[in-house]
Amino acid sequence: MLVLLGAILAGCATAPSEVGILSVAVAEPDGGARAIPVRLCRPTAPLPGGGAARLVVVNHGSPGEGVAARARYPLLSCDSEVARHFLARGMAVLAPLRRGYGGDDGTWAESYGPCESPDSAAAGRETGRDIRAAIAAARALPGIAPEGIAVIGQSAGGWGVLGLAADPPPGVSAFVAVAPGRGGRREGRANENCRPDRLVADAGRLAEGGTAAAKPVLVLHTPNDGFFDPPLLRAVLAAYAAAGGRPERRELPAWGRDGHAMFYGRNGSAAWGPAVDGWIDAHP
Repeated sequence: MLVLLGAILAGCATAPSEVGILSVAVAEPDGGARAIPVRLCRPTAPLPGGGAARLVVVNHGSPGEGVAARARYPLLSCDSEVARHFLARGMAVLAPLRRGYGGDDGTWAESYGPCESPDSAAAGRETGRDIRAAIAAARALPGIAPEGIAVIGQSAGGWGVLGLAADPPPGVSAFVAVAPGRGGRREGRANENCRPDRLVADAGRLAEGGTAAAKPVLVLHTPNDGFFDPPLLRAVLAAYAAAGGRPERRELPAWGRDGHAMFYGRNGSAAWGPAVDGWIDAHP
């Protein structure tokens, strides 16, 4: 059962639109439950007619398998460029910090196992489990529209979004995956994946099981992505589509030194914003 455990109302001088950090329970495969923190940001300007705000759920990537790196991973700030982009459009922003990141001392739920034999499909389903819990909790909040939700994820977060689009949660109408994948930059080397063949096969597994209800997902990419290069992404999406997924790939111009950093990078919203905004508007 997905339960909203509570909210800490914590004002923030640098992010006046923040209304709090929610503690959301995630039902785990073993029958237990584990809480994750989720930041909620509301637009500062009142909506016309005092209506409820449309919600966008922003899902982070992963710094890799290093425990210390994951422990330093922060909640998205309401003052970040990503959050401000959507807040300026009158949308509320929900940003989960998944199991095994930040101050969570539990197991890394979305681990894909050893690099030589990864199970990225299982990892993606666990990523989706956390996102689903956050969405379910947010739909019950006052001032948040329970329908027309947009979900966007980058890298590991985008990989989880691919799974969600194949088996969409209630209330979600728009899905966006930015540079989705797992196991990139093996041993720090650009364009080397743990097992590209397994990643392609696992993309098909992500799409299985919910294909009748699958929703289209916008997949954004750059030609200079050092984690998942265009040939690998095309193979991943071909396998995903063959299994029933509905990807719509759009390649953006090369960005910076490594396009994988585009989504959270400085002025990155100028690159991805038009495509994402158009997709969200087209899927109310």
